[in-house]
Amino acid sequence: MESHTITILLLGDDKCGKSTFLSRISQGRQNVAGQAPITLLRDIDQPFVFEVRSRKGQYRFEFYDTSSPESWRLLQPHMVIICYDISQRLSLINMQRVWIKEFRTQFASNDTLPLLVLGLKRDLRSETDPNGIIYPQEAYRISQEMRADKYMECSAVTGELLGETFEDICTTAVQTTTPDGGQSDGMCRLM
Repeated sequence: MESHTITILLLGDDKCGKSTFLSRISQGRQNVAGQAPITLLRDIDQPFVFEVRSRKGQYRFEFYDTSSPESWRLLQPHMVIICYDISQRLSLINMQRVWIKEFRTQFASNDTLPLLVLGLKRDLRSETDPNGIIYPQEAYRISQEMRADKYMECSAVTGELLGETFEDICTTAVQTTTPDGGQSDGMCRLM
């Protein structure tokens, strides 16, 4: 069975939920539903490694967060996920103004690099100021404008859409090992 190592970089503001997301999925399928308390992974433990086996082969996903003690700018990832906090409009604005520019600057030479957008803290959407609520339609539209390949959102705390989100990430990551690559056909997909 063929084995592949796939590097995935998560970009996004501090405290947007990247570490909680990775911590929750690292606890395995039994805790995806948000039933167990979250034990946060430490930044010094990067990369966060997930071993996945499928009919197509065995995959080692190495997730790096922008909080990495090593410079993430030196990475040559196979896929990039820009994350934002659904409950904070500033986080969405930073995704548009800061993180997409970082992505385009750092990886300008790699025009086949898949870009995914991940909205985190979905459970806080209803608790925010009504003027600051970011609905999926708005975030999806912005993801399309950024030419992202996929838009996803979930809650690591409650587990809502967490399994589906991780599955979408894995599916795209596995596609990066094929001749066609992990990019979409030019259309952002809502997952």
